Amino acid sequence: MPAEPIANPHDRFFKQLMAQPDAASDFMRAFLPADVVELMDLATLEQTAQSFVDEALRVHHSDLLFQVKLRSKAPAFVYVLFEHKSYPDRQVAFQLLRYIVRIWEHSLRQFKTLLPIFPVVFYHGEKAWDISDQLSGLMQSPEAFREYVPDFRYWLCDLSSIPASVIREQIILRVGLAILRNVWNEDFRPQLVKELRLMAELGRQQSTMEFLAAVLTYVVTASPTLTQDDLREVLIEVFPEEGERIMNTIADRWVQEGLQQGLQQGLQQGLQQGLQEGRATGLHDGRREGYLAAIELGLELRFGADGLRLMPEIFKIDDPDVLRTIQEALKHIESPEQLRSFYQA
Repeated sequence: MPAEPIANPHDRFFKQLMAQPDAASDFMRAFLPADVVELMDLATLEQTAQSFVDEALRVHHSDLLFQVKLRSKAPAFVYVLFEHKSYPDRQVAFQLLRYIVRIWEHSLRQFKTLLPIFPVVFYHGEKAWDISDQLSGLMQSPEAFREYVPDFRYWLCDLSSIPASVIREQIILRVGLAILRNVWNEDFRPQLVKELRLMAELGRQQSTMEFLAAVLTYVVTASPTLTQDDLREVLIEVFPEEGERIMNTIADRWVQEGLQQGLQQGLQQGLQQGLQEGRATGLHDGRREGYLAAIELGLELRFGADGLRLMPEIFKIDDPDVLRTIQEALKHIESPEQLRSFYQA
């Protein structure tokens, strides 16, 4: 399985999807209100680097802020909050209000004025969205209060209710959203084959192949049923001449990312343990645990169950330098048996 530096794989994949050429503008044309889209010059749409979500809520929320010029040449923002809880959050309008205020603070610093913000909630959950789309839906205000109490409405984009026909011609966006919507299904494999066949029609441009890597990384991370071997079979089915090579290239990338992340996590855990316990062996243990985690992940990615059969032997090795040699060898060997020569006398 690939390394996953972002806590939620849906978050990572959604951002990768929106970073594809024209995907964000296609998304807005397809799903935002027509009268709002008509006001925008989507050729000027730019994604900013800022995030405004509370640190504690990032396991459930992620966000994208886009700047766009209106037909009047005035600047504006489109703010997309990606809600990946499995159920509607009644407080989402209040959370949006906090994020909108932060965007306005940013707007004041950059533009010396408040810019209009169009707020979008992109919902990826399983249960129907059955809550109010207005801030005022969270409170019981007397009639005399209402014109004095802040209120706004957000635009809901519920992934479960989006028909594929809406985005039939924007292949990258269609594929990405279909995979987001269906990745949890137990019978996801036929759907994945269908979507990858659409991608195959786009040719072998670098941007397409990079997005294919993002799709496979997301699927192997998020799908409860598909394994790396399943993905290999799917790729060979869709790309008969290139599927094996594509999978090997992507798996090699997962190995490299996994080795690095496993080593870093092990070192951090060992050092923390050493500091807490006041033991001089903290660094030694950290290096050892890091290499073991990296080796285990590398064996699984390269050779599956056959590779993991070596782990009981490797766990007995105490010397971090020997483990480092094994980790480096994983990048080059062709079979699990070859690895034994690096640690057996």
